[in-house]
Parts: sequence; C-alpha cells; structure tokens
Amino acid sequence: MSVRLAAVGNQYQPAPWCMKEPPPLVLGRLATLTNSPPLIELDDVAFHVDGHPVVAGLHWRLEAGERWAVLGPNGSGKTTLLRIATGYLWPTSGVVRRLGRQRIDLGVLRRSIGWISAGLLAQIPNDEPARDTVVSGRFAQIGLKNLEWLRPTADDRAQADYRLEQLGCQDLANRPFGVLSQGEKQKVLIARARMAEPVLLILDEPCAGMDPGGRERMLAAVQAVAEDDPRLAIVLVTHHVEEIMPAFSHTMVMSGGRIVTMGATTDVVTPEKLSEIYGVSVAEMVESAGRHWPIWNLRL
Repeated sequence: MSVRLAAVGNQYQPAPWCMKEPPPLVLGRLATLTNSPPLIELDDVAFHVDGHPVVAGLHWRLEAGERWAVLGPNGSGKTTLLRIATGYLWPTSGVVRRLGRQRIDLGVLRRSIGWISAGLLAQIPNDEPARDTVVSGRFAQIGLKNLEWLRPTADDRAQADYRLEQLGCQDLANRPFGVLSQGEKQKVLIARARMAEPVLLILDEPCAGMDPGGRERMLAAVQAVAEDDPRLAIVLVTHHVEEIMPAFSHTMVMSGGRIVTMGATTDVVTPEKLSEIYGVSVAEMVESAGRHWPIWNLRL
C-alpha cells in the first residue's frame, strides 16, 4: 500500500488522513443533500510553527451554501484558518471535519474547492488566452495542456464562454491573460474556478491592488456569482469592511490568531466592534445598498 506524505512543520510524515484510504466521496452531491453535515467544522483547532502558535482556539462551522466574510488585520490568521480547513495545513491540535469526516480524500476535496488568490494569479501563463485559462479549471491544471489523452472539447470551450459571459467579460476570451487588468484577471479566475462546479469558493483578498472602479466591478461580479448559485458556499477574505457585499450574511473577525467574534454580519460589523478590533474609533458608519463604510476617527 502506498502512503502519502504530508508536511508537518519542515518535516514530511505519513498523512494521518491517508493511512487508511476512505471510500470515494462525491462532495458536490453530498453537500447539496438535505440535512447533510457541515462542509467544514473546526473544533478547538491550533497550528504552531517551531513551537509558536499561529492560530489557536478556532471553532467554526461552514454549512453548504453559506456566505462568510473573514475580516481582520494583516497577520491575524485568516489565510491560515482556511488552509487548515481545506487540508493544505494539518493542525497541531484540535479536530477538523469535512462533511462530517475527519478522514477524507484531500484530492477530491480540493477539486471541489475553487481558491482564488494572488499566488494563483502569478502562476497563470501570461500568453495563455483567457478562454484557455478558464477551460484549465475543468482539468485542475495551471496552464491548459493539450494532452493526447485529455483534450478540451467544444463543450468545454462553450462552457468557458458561458462562465465568462456570466461575469460580463466575454470580450476577454481571446486576449492573453498577461495583458488583462487586475480586475479582469480575477474575474477570469472566478470563471475558471466555476468550471469544476465547486461546492466552496474562497476569495482571498480578491480586490487587492485594484483602483476604486475595478474594485466595484469585481465586487459586483462576486455578488452576481452568489445570486446565481444558492448552493455554492463562498468565503471572502478581506481587510475592508466596505467589501462585504450583501450576499455575505455571516462575518468572522480574527485578531492575533484567534476568532474575536462571528455571527450575522449585521451584528458583527458595528462601530463598537470595529473600533475594538482595529484600535481606531469609528466616528460614523455609513450604510448603503446593504453595505457598510466606516468613517474612522483618527487624529495624529
């Protein structure tokens, strides 16, 4: 029997979830069943590097179709939490369950998750047409490879065009990925992620580096994706309260490697709690079309 290896710190050890291979699990089907277990559960999870805690005391449940914003300062542990939840990091302590199971085929799990981040953005070939980038999501490839035994079909390309059209960027299909704007690239990556019909979409600071116009167009696209597929769970990682679109009914706030508060967005995104988290008082909270803009009261 082959044994897979997992990184633990800087060492590679037999992965505990693979010591005995679980039966095949079709995540997409299970996640949409009535009364299915949560997509992800964290129970008192901690992760240490060289003995130092990066995150600790994490308790969280993500149900199918839920939309969560994860808010917090730099270094608060937001991305680490999600890497643990999706099996890219193994916790130092605590329990992680995916669809009610501690052991699961991580390859199947990851093919059911679309993760869009700056790291993925940098790996896409600059000369690849945007349509090919979208099609590559169908085969979990970075850079579409026309292999003899795995060639995209006309249906695959038609599906890619449809996904681009849903995001209002069908005109980008034949343009090289490298010449697109930051916002256009992120939209192409969302279309790419949806080619695999994921059960979970993770948007890790999707608006980083965008000008105000690009950011608003990107956020409108995220809202449209959420409205298009009510079964799709979405997690948005951001530093900015105003990027939490109306679709995100739940918000978690992290600071210092711990979850400070979480719950309904309307209960969490308040002047009092934001002032406590960021150490700067909020003079006013402007609300418009289901979004919130804090006006910070900072005097030097």
